[in-house]
Amino acid sequence: MKKYSLVVVLVVLLGGLSLPAAHAQSFGSVKGVCKDATGAPIAGATVEWHNLDNGRKYTLKSNGKGEYFSLGIEPGKYEVILTKDGKQLDKVNGIQVSLDETSLDFDLKKNQENAAKGVGMTPEQLKALQEAQAKHEKEVGTVKSLNEKLLAAKTASDAGDFDTAITQLTAATEIDATRDLIWFKLGDAYRSSGIKQTDPAEKTKRLSEAAVDYQKAVDIKQKVYDADPKKSPDDGKMLAAYYNNLADADAKAGKADDAVKAYTQAAELNPTGAAQYYYNMGAVYTNSNKIDAAIAAFDKAIAADPAKADAYYQKGVNLISKATTDPSGKVVPAPGTAEALNKYLELQPSGPYADAAKGMLEYIGSKIETTYGKTKSSKK
Repeated sequence: MKKYSLVVVLVVLLGGLSLPAAHAQSFGSVKGVCKDATGAPIAGATVEWHNLDNGRKYTLKSNGKGEYFSLGIEPGKYEVILTKDGKQLDKVNGIQVSLDETSLDFDLKKNQENAAKGVGMTPEQLKALQEAQAKHEKEVGTVKSLNEKLLAAKTASDAGDFDTAITQLTAATEIDATRDLIWFKLGDAYRSSGIKQTDPAEKTKRLSEAAVDYQKAVDIKQKVYDADPKKSPDDGKMLAAYYNNLADADAKAGKADDAVKAYTQAAELNPTGAAQYYYNMGAVYTNSNKIDAAIAAFDKAIAADPAKADAYYQKGVNLISKATTDPSGKVVPAPGTAEALNKYLELQPSGPYADAAKGMLEYIGSKIETTYGKTKSSKK
């Protein structure tokens, strides 16, 4: 039995010795430091090492000092991606991992400095960067020149020197004719200078030029507004302001129909300011002796802002002109006249038109009502 047992043991041992020797898998290690654009460490960043030979991926995390480290990285060529909160911050291709330790730092500040110098770029990339830098420098210079001319124009306008303002703003349009604000300011300068003119021909000429410049501002801004799928309210208000001033220039130049169209555009673009635009439209119709159209415009102003006192007064003024007399000579006011004038007095009992409103109410033989709840009979 002992001999048999010994044979068995020997067989087993010899069998173990006859197995082929296993080759141990060799691995390398990687480490690095991650820093942001200010040079501060990036804590909690993800550093992914993608093996380009077999597709294997190693995901590492940086510590509070921005450091990362890992053993057991299979040798090969890698693409390494740095991310934080799901956003890619940097990427490096072709990093070779060997059996030795591989070090790869991420320094976003240094990367930006190198990019500004064109370090590590292909000739095409460097050319594109240089062109972009040249374009940026040109834009900075352009903006600086425009701001200088806008400031000079404002200073001149504030002093009532509109001719100098026109000169400065015209020069600005020659630098960059794509800026709607410059054309708008130039329109303002021409409109203000036109109002001051005593020569009718020169006044008309300057107001017409103002309208031309306002229209250029409108065209540029309208294109931007139409292209915006969300239709920015701020752009709408700005465009409405352009239309409002265009309408005013047209009105002062005697182009009532053009003024009405511009005011209508303004009201549609900026409903919150519609009351004033319709009020202005009513004034244009009043000055053109289009009474019914004026009353309709003031009604729209009132509908947009029921507290707009002046709209009630101007409506009453237009309604007064529609009054008639009966065979006995008694004044017969148009319907709504007394209501409009009394509403003005209710809202503005001491307003600039209060005495005129009371006088008209006395003329048509109606009672004058006040916000104090008192009434008094008018003279007949």
